[in-house]
Amino acid sequence: MPPAKKAAAKAPAKKAAAKAPAKKAAAKAPAKKAASKTTSAFNKAMKISPELAAVIGGDARPRTEVTSAIWTYIKKNNLQDPKNKRNILADDKLKAVFGGKKTVTMFEMTALVSKHLS
Repeated sequence: MPPAKKAAAKAPAKKAAAKAPAKKAAAKAPAKKAASKTTSAFNKAMKISPELAAVIGGDARPRTEVTSAIWTYIKKNNLQDPKNKRNILADDKLKAVFGGKKTVTMFEMTALVSKHLS
């Protein structure tokens, strides 16, 4: 019987040890949230070229807002290929941004738009 008592005594110690790191993790979580409020590369306002400004407006915006504004323009003007929604059919304004290409994929679009941000 004495070995059973020792095993039972060890079990609460493990539970106590397991609870201690959980409290530390909870204490660290607010610090991470505070750090995320700092300006990251995605949230940094970027200058917009005149060609891109003709499509989405001329003020400086973060890269994420630029992408959202372009998608809003594409959907508003029905510029997605109906057969393949991944392709964008450029109108005159977007051709200037896309380097004269009539059709680009959504993946090419991000690379072409990044050339218009500084």
